[in-house]
Amino acid sequence: MSGNGLVRGDDGTVRCSWGASPPEYRTYHDTEWGFPVADDRRLFEKLSLEGFQSGLSWLTILRKREAFRAAFAGFDLEQVARFGRVDIDRLLADASIVRHRGKIEATINNARRAIELVEAEGSLAAYVWRFEPDPGARPERLTWDVLQKLSETSESRALARNLKRRGWRFVGPTTVYAFMQAMGLVNDHLDGCGIRGPAERARAGFTPPT
Repeated sequence: MSGNGLVRGDDGTVRCSWGASPPEYRTYHDTEWGFPVADDRRLFEKLSLEGFQSGLSWLTILRKREAFRAAFAGFDLEQVARFGRVDIDRLLADASIVRHRGKIEATINNARRAIELVEAEGSLAAYVWRFEPDPGARPERLTWDVLQKLSETSESRALARNLKRRGWRFVGPTTVYAFMQAMGLVNDHLDGCGIRGPAERARAGFTPPT
C-alpha cells in the first residue's frame, strides 16, 4: 500500500489501495462502494453481510456473496422473515456461506424487524437515508490519515442505537458505518481516487427517498 492510501492500476486509474486488487475488490470499488442505493433489498443484504463480516475480511464475504444470496432467498425480507428451525439447520450445513448460528439467527430476526420498520417508516431506504451526514460535517479533504480515524461517526452511532432499539442485532456503530460507506450515505473514496468523482456525481443526481 502506498503511503497516501492510493495506487495506480495497470489500467491507469488511481484507486484507493484496498480497491486495486484482487479483481473482485476492483469491480466492487469501481462500481458499488460509495454509490447511493435506495433499494430495500440491497440495503438489507448489505446490513446482513456486514454483520457476517464481523471478524472476517470483506473479501471473504464478497467472494461468498452469490452463495449468501442463494441461501437467503435473495435477501427478500418476507421470505427471510419466514425462515424457521429447518432453515437454520440448512444454513448451518451450507459450507458455501459463513456458518455462524448467531449471525444466521440475527439475519432472520433482522428481516422481521425490517418488515416492522417498513410498516412504520414507509421503506428501509427512507429510514436509513435520514441518517446521512450533513455535508458540512464531513472532512474537507479525505486523506488516508483521516479515513483511518473514521471507523464510526456520530451518525453511525445514532443509526446503530436506533436499530438496536428496534430489536436489530449485529448492528454496532462500526458495522453500520461500513454499511453507510458502501451504500453511498458517505463518499469515502480518498481525494485523488479516480472513482471519487463518479461517486460524487451519482450522489448529486440521487434523490433520497422519503
